[in-house]
Amino acid sequence: MEGWHGWDDYAPYYDWENAKTVGRRDVRFWQNLAERIGGRVLELGCGTGRVSVPVARTAYEFVGIDRSSEMLRRIRTRFRRAKLDKRARLVRGDIRMLPFDARRPFQLVMAPYGIMQSLLRESDLNAALVSMARITECGGTVGVDLVPDLPKWAEYKRRVAFQGLRRPGGSHITLIESVHQDRARRITVFDQEYVERFGGSSSTHRFSLTFRTLSLPQMTRRLERVGFRVEAVFGDYAGAAWNRESDVWLILATKR
Repeated sequence: MEGWHGWDDYAPYYDWENAKTVGRRDVRFWQNLAERIGGRVLELGCGTGRVSVPVARTAYEFVGIDRSSEMLRRIRTRFRRAKLDKRARLVRGDIRMLPFDARRPFQLVMAPYGIMQSLLRESDLNAALVSMARITECGGTVGVDLVPDLPKWAEYKRRVAFQGLRRPGGSHITLIESVHQDRARRITVFDQEYVERFGGSSSTHRFSLTFRTLSLPQMTRRLERVGFRVEAVFGDYAGAAWNRESDVWLILATKR
C-alpha cells in the first residue's frame, strides 16, 4: 500500500467529511501567511481546494499540486466558479519529485493537514523534503501541518464515525470506519466505508487511507537536515506554543 492509494476514491466524500472535522479552522492561518510573505505560493496536496481557493485569493501567485486526478477535477471546478483559473495553476504530480524549475523558486511552500504523513517510507519523506528545499527560495518559508500522534489512536472496527446529508435535499451518507495500527512502523490505516442513500436506492464505497506519524522533533530534524532552519512550532492555528497535549503540530521553517 502506498500513501496515495485511496485518494481518488475519497475525493467525492472529502469535503463532506472534512466539514465535520477540521472545517475551516486552519484556513485563516494559511491565508495570513501567504499575505504576509507575498510572492509565489505552492500548496502540496491541494486536494479539492478547501485551503487552496481562499489562499489563491490572497496570494500574488498560487500553484497547487496533487497526485489524485479526481481531487484535481473538483478543485478545477471550484477555481472556475471562483474565477481564479486565470491567475492560479494546478498540476498533477508527485510531491517526492516536484516538477518545478529551481530558477523560479517559491517564497512559500505549504504542506497543510497531514499531507507529509502520506509518505510511508523514510526514503519517500526524504525525497519530498529534498525536492521542497530545491524549489524554495533562500530565505523562503515552508509550513508543515501534521496530524498529531496517530499511533495513539485506539483500534476499532466498523464504528459509525459520521452521518448526515451531503447537502440540503441531497443524499444521506453514513461513514463506517475501522482503524488498524502498525505501531512498530507508526503506520495507521483507516478503512472507510461510505454508505450513500438517496430515495429508495443505496450504494456502498470502500477504500483505505494510510498515514505515517513522526514525532515533532523527528520532523524538525529532517527539515533541518535538508537545509531549513526551524523558526516556530505552534500548537494551534492562532500561534499558541506547542506542547505534548496540543491538537495541532505546526512547523514553520526558513530555507537557509
